[in-house]
Amino acid sequence: MGYVLYLYSHFFLIRDGEAGPIDPQPVSVVICAKNEADNLRQNLPSILAQRYTNAAGKKAFEVIVVNDGSTDDTEKVLNELSQQYDNLSPVTIPADAVRDKPGKKYALGKGIEHASHEMLLLTDADCKPVSDHWIRTMTAPLHEGKKVVAGVGRYYEAPGLLNTFIRWETLHSLFQSASYAAAGKPYMAVGRNMACTKAAFHEAQHSKVWDKLPSGDDDLMMRAVAHSNNTAVVIDTDVQTLSLAKGTLPDYVKQKQRHLSTGKYYKLSVKLALGAYALSHALSWLLCLVLLLAGNWQLALGVMIARCITYYTIWHAVSQKIGEKMSFSAFLVGDAGWLVYNFAFAPYILFKNKQRWK
Repeated sequence: MGYVLYLYSHFFLIRDGEAGPIDPQPVSVVICAKNEADNLRQNLPSILAQRYTNAAGKKAFEVIVVNDGSTDDTEKVLNELSQQYDNLSPVTIPADAVRDKPGKKYALGKGIEHASHEMLLLTDADCKPVSDHWIRTMTAPLHEGKKVVAGVGRYYEAPGLLNTFIRWETLHSLFQSASYAAAGKPYMAVGRNMACTKAAFHEAQHSKVWDKLPSGDDDLMMRAVAHSNNTAVVIDTDVQTLSLAKGTLPDYVKQKQRHLSTGKYYKLSVKLALGAYALSHALSWLLCLVLLLAGNWQLALGVMIARCITYYTIWHAVSQKIGEKMSFSAFLVGDAGWLVYNFAFAPYILFKNKQRWK
């Protein structure tokens, strides 16, 4: 409880994002797509139509979509949209192309290689910005001299316990990473909503950890580049992205195996702090059970009620701040489910790498 109250209080010190200058520098939005025809058809127009113009009123951004060897209608969709939007620049990678980087890293590198501008905004094909000034506010810290900007990528609400847990776990991960960044120890971002300079990307690309995984470009960039003075976090409700959460447990497990593979490459101080938090979380539930079985139910329930009131009050405040509507029962599902989550995914957090991007 002391850990949570001290460290996570930093989350509430994060200020609202700025609108950016009147005559902003141009931005390259980069999206990697592999068999994403349906998602591109649904989400890409909202990115191409963003309100991000220079003083003359002209669009000050380009959108580069890297078609990474797709076998569906991705190329057809991009060609159709190119006829409607002159700021769309598709880049096609043949399926049999010889690659010098693993997985998504190669596609992302090709996209940024074709980027015309120093400021980059990264997202995924299955993501949709919640407003038309997403680009302006997400890149505002870059105009102020920051090198990396971490944004919020939420999931649409849907019926079922799996969706509830996914949204809670996403909220919880944001809470941790944003609090650490505000405390001067940035370690994580989400590729669904992240801005950086081209120089920062190249610095990360040439780091020792970059080629360790086929994905994980977001966290590995933070590992290689981010520090207390060059990183910003933007959590405003109108500059987030939304995407569909995985609908089945096997699909979710595959996704998390890939995401959690980057954890072992965090800085040692961050790994120790996160590990201590996860351990204390597990022990609070397990020791409560031990006390209940030993007959000390008054002590067990008293401690757990105090703990849950503290945690859930903070989580409620966080959810309100980022616009994620969650009930008390959702916090209970997430809280208890995270115990199972950490044990189930421990091999990927500690040892294994997930070797596939798609």
